[in-house]
Amino acid sequence: MSRWPATKAKRVLAALLRIGWSIKRQSGSHRVLERAGHPDYIFAFHDNDEIGPKMLARIAKHTGLTPDDL
Repeated sequence: MSRWPATKAKRVLAALLRIGWSIKRQSGSHRVLERAGHPDYIFAFHDNDEIGPKMLARIAKHTGLTPDDL
Protein backbone atom coordinates (compact mmCIF):
# COMPACT_ATOMS: atom_id res chain seq x y z
CA MET A 1 0.00 0.00 0.00
CA SER A 2 1.21 3.50 -0.81
CA ARG A 3 2.21 5.94 1.91
CA TRP A 4 0.35 8.64 0.00
CA PRO A 5 -3.43 9.07 0.36
CA ALA A 6 -5.47 10.46 -2.52
CA THR A 7 -6.32 14.06 -1.72
CA LYS A 8 -7.64 17.29 -3.23
CA ALA A 9 -5.27 19.63 -5.08
CA LYS A 10 -6.30 22.52 -2.80
CA ARG A 11 -4.90 20.62 0.20
CA VAL A 12 -1.66 19.74 -1.61
CA LEU A 13 -1.12 23.36 -2.66
CA ALA A 14 -1.72 24.54 0.93
CA ALA A 15 0.86 22.00 2.17
CA LEU A 16 3.41 23.20 -0.42
CA LEU A 17 2.88 26.80 0.67
CA ARG A 18 3.36 25.77 4.33
CA ILE A 19 6.73 24.10 3.62
CA GLY A 20 8.15 27.18 1.96
CA TRP A 21 6.96 27.27 -1.65
CA SER A 22 5.33 30.46 -2.92
CA ILE A 23 3.31 31.27 -6.03
CA LYS A 24 5.52 33.10 -8.51
CA ARG A 25 2.80 33.57 -11.12
CA GLN A 26 -0.51 32.04 -12.19
CA SER A 27 -2.36 31.61 -15.46
CA GLY A 28 -5.70 29.87 -15.00
CA SER A 29 -5.11 26.67 -13.04
CA HIS A 30 -1.38 26.63 -13.87
CA ARG A 31 0.63 27.99 -10.96
CA VAL A 32 4.40 28.38 -11.09
CA LEU A 33 5.79 27.79 -7.62
CA GLU A 34 9.21 28.96 -6.45
CA ARG A 35 11.44 28.16 -3.50
CA ALA A 36 15.02 29.15 -2.79
CA GLY A 37 17.46 26.40 -3.75
CA HIS A 38 14.94 24.54 -5.95
CA PRO A 39 13.98 24.87 -9.61
CA ASP A 40 10.52 26.32 -10.26
CA TYR A 41 7.67 23.77 -10.16
CA ILE A 42 4.52 24.00 -12.26
CA PHE A 43 1.44 22.96 -10.29
CA ALA A 44 -1.30 22.49 -12.91
CA PHE A 45 -4.39 21.27 -11.06
CA HIS A 46 -7.80 22.76 -10.37
CA ASP A 47 -8.51 23.13 -6.64
CA ASN A 48 -11.13 20.36 -6.56
CA ASP A 49 -9.13 17.85 -8.62
CA GLU A 50 -8.38 14.59 -6.82
CA ILE A 51 -4.66 13.80 -6.89
CA GLY A 52 -3.82 10.12 -6.53
CA PRO A 53 -0.90 8.44 -4.76
CA LYS A 54 1.31 8.09 -7.86
CA MET A 55 1.03 11.77 -8.76
CA LEU A 56 1.59 12.79 -5.14
CA ALA A 57 4.79 10.75 -5.08
CA ARG A 58 5.92 12.47 -8.28
CA ILE A 59 5.13 15.93 -6.82
CA ALA A 60 7.04 14.99 -3.65
CA LYS A 61 10.11 13.96 -5.65
CA HIS A 62 10.36 17.47 -7.12
CA THR A 63 9.21 19.56 -4.14
CA GLY A 64 10.28 17.74 -0.96
CA LEU A 65 6.69 17.21 0.18
CA THR A 66 6.15 14.39 2.69
CA PRO A 67 2.95 12.57 3.70
CA ASP A 68 3.18 14.25 7.13
CA ASP A 69 2.99 17.68 5.46
CA LEU A 70 -0.56 16.96 4.29
